[in-house]
Amino acid sequence: MKSGVEYDRSGCTLLKELPFDSRRKMMSVLVRTRTGELMMFTKGAPDILLQRCAFVQKNGSVSAMTPSMRQSILKQNEEMASQAMRVLALCWRKISGSFDTSEQNLVFCSLAGMIDPPRKEAFEAVNRCRRAQIRPVMITGDSKETACAVASQLKILTPGGQVLTGSELDKLDDDRFLHLLPKVNVFARVTPAHKLRIVRAFKSQGAIVAMTGDGVNDAPAVKEANIGVSMGKNGTDVTKEASDVILMDDNFATLVCAIEEGRVIYQNIRKFIRYLLSCNIGEVITMFLAMLMGMPVPLLPIQILLINLVTDGLPAIALGLDPPDRDVMDQKPRRSTDSIFSGGLLEVILFRGALIGLSTIAVFSMLLTGGASLEMARTGALVTLILTQLIHVFECKSETRTLFGIPFFNNFKLIAAVCTSLCVMSFAVWHPMGRMIFETTALGVEQMKLIGVLVMAAPILWAFISGVWFHKRSDRTKI
Repeated sequence: MKSGVEYDRSGCTLLKELPFDSRRKMMSVLVRTRTGELMMFTKGAPDILLQRCAFVQKNGSVSAMTPSMRQSILKQNEEMASQAMRVLALCWRKISGSFDTSEQNLVFCSLAGMIDPPRKEAFEAVNRCRRAQIRPVMITGDSKETACAVASQLKILTPGGQVLTGSELDKLDDDRFLHLLPKVNVFARVTPAHKLRIVRAFKSQGAIVAMTGDGVNDAPAVKEANIGVSMGKNGTDVTKEASDVILMDDNFATLVCAIEEGRVIYQNIRKFIRYLLSCNIGEVITMFLAMLMGMPVPLLPIQILLINLVTDGLPAIALGLDPPDRDVMDQKPRRSTDSIFSGGLLEVILFRGALIGLSTIAVFSMLLTGGASLEMARTGALVTLILTQLIHVFECKSETRTLFGIPFFNNFKLIAAVCTSLCVMSFAVWHPMGRMIFETTALGVEQMKLIGVLVMAAPILWAFISGVWFHKRSDRTKI
């Protein structure tokens, strides 16, 4: 109808339907025409149907199918398929009775080519997959020519990549198939059994496999994959039930966005853990070293409570909402066996926590030996600990850059949290009511100069050490 062809089917009565299945790759209907004739109309894959055609219709007359005619039709089919068309062969035959459902001795009448172009966003989605070192593979029931044309448009089929059909796959033993698998980018004319075998082969090589599907035939492979993905609009209930993820817009680009969001969430969890554990280790080292050195307690319980509830908690929550790094989709996927502390994160936490603790105990010790009161020394330790932690929260924004290379103003929630913590610290040190509650005393210019020097020394020293040490330890440059 889109092509301007109208057909009145009111004179035909549908008697029976032979539905499409992936084994036959065709479907047929049995009808009774208005003249009382029984007819079978069949459509399906041209290369399959032509094997069942004994006749050809041309200019209204029917003649026997010759080998040259068959080759000519197949050539036309290949030309249409190479233009990314999905091609159907249309056939018919007269039948003698309603029980005659044999799809043989058909009359070939035409080829129909339909274009189902990839969505515009699919091109960028495939490119983002490659940047993220995620390998996209096309598995389709379409012909080899159609699959190659579409895969070439999407850049899934790259120079050097191979195409494997279901019939070729059947001829390969497991060892040969596993040997070819890293080079194959497109699988065409496959059955549900082939899809299941392909997924299992990828998994046997240690790959984390995400399989998309919408039909009932896709359900076994979707269920077998590490991450089964079904389509929410056109997907069958069986496939949705077998899947782990349902795409409500049936868009492959949405799956890539979900991968990015998963990476961002994972990174932010690591940032959160890195910040809180480093700060807590700094507090523990401060208290522990003071006891070992026979010094007074550097922080009172009410002061530790202030740090943990306000100056630790608020920045940590805001850090968990940090926007994605610019290169989040350019990083290598983590291994499934990696722990949350992989990539040297545990060493970073321990070392940076030690710097926080040493800076704090140094201020406390220097103030005490310089003649300051115990109350002032404790206040100096409190201010030093808070300031070093608030500086460290910005270091935690990136695992690949130092404090001097991160974007400071892309997370206004974090800026607001840090400013709130600074206000609380100022209240506790310089407001009379705050000094009474937290047992502190106001610090002068000389004390703040000493604190400032040691507070800034820690991130500078850390930037130098991380650049020399941690960059060399990991291919992924975890800091």
